[in-house]
Amino acid sequence: MNILLYLLILVLGAIIGYKNILSNFFMEKIEDIQTYALLLLLFIMGINIGIDQDVIKYFGVIGYQSIVLATFSIVFSILAVKLVTGKVLKGKEGIKNDG
Repeated sequence: MNILLYLLILVLGAIIGYKNILSNFFMEKIEDIQTYALLLLLFIMGINIGIDQDVIKYFGVIGYQSIVLATFSIVFSILAVKLVTGKVLKGKEGIKNDG
């Protein structure tokens, strides 16, 4: 059920962005809001890891693989977002210049 909620929120955000419903002030601040939301999410994930004593106890065992997996996940997520964002924004600029 949670995955449907995530997808619904994602689609709702895409519709709001596509229809340009938000004010210009908010649209100018969206990058900062996204960064702060990501930092908050990472902070909460850190709290959850700290609460789980088994994770702390066996961190040496799973630590190396976790660090490698997390590093690759972060790096490739950032690259994917930059690639997709570049393509999407590039396409929008081309449409504006054609008219």
